[in-house]
Parts: sequence; structure tokens; C-alpha cells
Amino acid sequence: MDIVSSSSIIVFAIGILFFISVLANKISDRFGVPMLLMFLAVGMLAGSEGIGRITFDNPAAANFIGIFALAYILFSGGLDTSWTLIKPILRPGLTLATGGVILTAAITGLFAWWILGDLFEGMLIGAIVSSTDAAAVFSIMRSRGVSLKGSLKPLLELESGSNDPMAVLLTTSVLSLLGVNGATWYELLGSVVVRMALGVVLGYFFGRAAAWIFNRTRLEYEGLYPVLSMSLVLITYSLTDMLFGNGFLAVYTCGIVLGNKDFLFKHYLKKFHDGLGWLMQIILFVTLGMLVVPSQLLGTVAKDGLLIAVALMFVARPAAVYIGLWKSKFTLPECTLTAWTGLRGSVPIVLATFPFTAGYENSTEIFNIVFFIVIASVLLQGKTLMVVARWLNVDKPLVNRPDYPLEFERRAGVKSETREIDIPPDSCACGKQIMDLGLPAGALILLIRRGNEFIVPKGSTRIEAYDTLMFIAGVEDLKIAQELLLTAAEDVDEAVEGDEQQQNNA
Repeated sequence: MDIVSSSSIIVFAIGILFFISVLANKISDRFGVPMLLMFLAVGMLAGSEGIGRITFDNPAAANFIGIFALAYILFSGGLDTSWTLIKPILRPGLTLATGGVILTAAITGLFAWWILGDLFEGMLIGAIVSSTDAAAVFSIMRSRGVSLKGSLKPLLELESGSNDPMAVLLTTSVLSLLGVNGATWYELLGSVVVRMALGVVLGYFFGRAAAWIFNRTRLEYEGLYPVLSMSLVLITYSLTDMLFGNGFLAVYTCGIVLGNKDFLFKHYLKKFHDGLGWLMQIILFVTLGMLVVPSQLLGTVAKDGLLIAVALMFVARPAAVYIGLWKSKFTLPECTLTAWTGLRGSVPIVLATFPFTAGYENSTEIFNIVFFIVIASVLLQGKTLMVVARWLNVDKPLVNRPDYPLEFERRAGVKSETREIDIPPDSCACGKQIMDLGLPAGALILLIRRGNEFIVPKGSTRIEAYDTLMFIAGVEDLKIAQELLLTAAEDVDEAVEGDEQQQNNA
């Protein structure tokens, strides 16, 4: 076979894998199976024991692909995280992402030690499976048209986005104790604190620097801005890692900082990284699916993996959540659902390749056990998630906000920006015509979203409760317009009565 034909076959195979993975999303939505499982299934079908017969036995390559993909996945998650939503639950969220992960790893590790008979190997498995993947949870909920009440959704988003770095640190620390670099436990404890702190500090710095670069870099072609953002993600991860910080925490923090700042082409870049995040998930899961040998998951691996998975789901995760959320504002039903949404995802499988690169002798057994734990968690918790949420009465209908038919992107030299303002039922604007609102002259209402319909506004158009108004204006005019529209009607009445009383007294 010549080089041209062989390269065509490889390109064709990659195209088919991507195509099938995208179509698997429809199956996932229809049957409520997490996309993680569908992507892994595609990889296993393409692997050495599947119909594709592709032999992939390179854990080091899988490890590199995993680190590369996770950097972009975490950055995309941070970029889409609203600081306004996570700020009220910052303390409990970070408690679960740090102390909760440590407690989960410790309890799971003790059970694994009891089952496997090796303390360090048990602790290694506990560390590997200690982080969660809320993306799998939300994909199930979206497919069922359901969301969560109160602050549960931002809590799970913050926890899942920020707990992966702790799992990485725990895994590398246990591998060090196994003799990779001969570090002692107190040296590792100090390194964990330092790496976490540096990850946050450097991530914040790179996020601020990225916003500054986007606002001051004038590129001739718009298509180069996504390339610039991709380079900044890689620079953030690599420099932080070289400076002895945690690169994963840095890119996630960088994403949060950048996503909550105003910069050129923000909407465009957020959409790009959302698509890039999906691409990286497909590449990551399909690669890991091809790496596993399904026949090795049977027998002792299945028995040990199932016992550890049960301990993780019913003991370790609930204990970590109830202790972590103790004396918080979250109710017992909300804590219980949080405990049950501890689905394992891509990170544990990626971390399961670390023992291979570290040269650990039982790496294959650990990888297969972790893979089985992830599959068991996704199947059991994923399929029963909505039943538990309904039983605990913490679910609510998912409100789909339709996309505007108009999109405006902030560009260099344009001082105006767009903003959506939701009208609460007690707003003084309810029932008034637009011409009577007293809006600043520089504030223009482009569209009104009412339910699933869009209305082109006129001066005589009356505002109704729960309308969403899309404005374009300068920053100061937007601020004034928002204050006018969000003022409660009774506050306006009281102010008018006060003015009348003063006039009467005069």
C-alpha cells in the first residue's frame, strides 16, 4: 500500500470516528445516557477488540493527549462560568473541590486497600477517582428538559470545574510515595499547597493579561483571534507547570477571569472554545476507549472495580459532601442530590494513565479497575439521577432561552455594547410604553424576547413582566437604563408620595 492511499485511509477513519461521535450525541439525548459513555463506546468499537480493529497500545501518547485536551476543556468551562452565580457558593464549592476530594480519596483508598490488599495501590486508586464530572450530569438533565433548584447547579459547576487539579496533585503525590522520586509525605503536603496557590495566582495573572492582549492587539484577520486564544491556553498551562504551579487550576482560573471581563470578540471566542471543548472531549474519550481492552475488564477486575465503585458512590462521596456542606445553606435533600451527582468522567481515566508513565508495575490492573469504576458510576448514577432528583423534590423544568436572531460583537473602536435585561414582575416598567420609560437617549432597545417570541420594539410597545430587553448603548447609559428598569413599582410610588408630601408642606 503506497503512502497516499494509507494516509487517505487514516484520514477517512478519523473522519468516520468524529462523525459517529457527533451522531452518538443524538442517541445520548434520546435515551439519557451520558455522552461520555457514548464517546467511550465509539472508541472501544474502533479498538483492537471492536469492529475497527485499531490497535492502540500507547499509554504515554494517551496521557499526553489527555493533558492537552483537559487544558482546553477546563479553560472552556472556566470561560463559560459566571462569577455572579458562583460567588454566593464560593466557599462550599471550593470546600468540596479541595477537602471533599481529599476525603473522598482517603475513604475510597481505604476500601480499595481492604479489597486489593495493598495500601499504596488502594490510595492511588482512591486519588485517581476522587474528582467528579458534572458535565455528564447536565447532559442528562438537558436531555430530559430538567434543571435544578436554587444554587445546586452553580455549586456542581464550580466543584466539578475546580476539583480536577486536586485529584491530579493527589495522584502524582501518591505515585511519589510509591518511589518515583522518593519524596516524603510532608514534602508532598507542602508541594500541594504551593502548587494550588501558584495555580490560582498565575491563572489570575494570565487571565488579566489575556484580556489586555485581546483589547490591544489589532489583527488583520479575525480568524487569527481563536489561534491567539489557543496559544494563550497552552502558555498558561506550560509556564505555570514549569514554575511549579498546577497548570490545570491555572487554565481554569484564567478562563473564569477572562470570561468575566469585557474584551474584543468575546462572544465569538466563547463559541469557538465551546466547539473546541467538544472536539477535545471526543478526541479524549475515543482515544481512551481505544486504549482499553474490553476482555480485560471481566473477572477479577469487574469484581474489584464494582466493590470499589459501590464504596465510592454510597460511602466516600456522601461522607465528603455531608461533611463539606455541614452548616451551609444547603438543605438535606440538596446535599443528598449533590452526593449522588458525583459521576466520574474523563479525568479519572486520564489519571489512570499516569502510573504507566511513572513506570509502576501494576499499571494495567489499575487502569482497568478505574475504567470499570467510571463505567459503573456513569451507568448507575446517570440512569437514576432524574429519579433521585424528583424524589428529593430539587428538580425544576428547564427554561430554554432562545438565541437572538441578531448578534453583535464588540470590535475595536466601537464603544457601545449589548446587554440583556430581564424585567421582574414588580418592575415599575411593567405595563408602560417604551416612550414613557424615560430611558437615556443613547440607549436603544433592539429586540424584546417574550417567551419564545421576539418583538421588534416601537415607542408604543408596552413592557410586560418577564420580558427580556436587548439593549445597545454605552456603559454609562446601560447602567442608567438597568437601574430604571429594575426599580420596583412600590419604590417609585413611595418616592412620588414623598415628593408630593414635601410640596404640600411647602
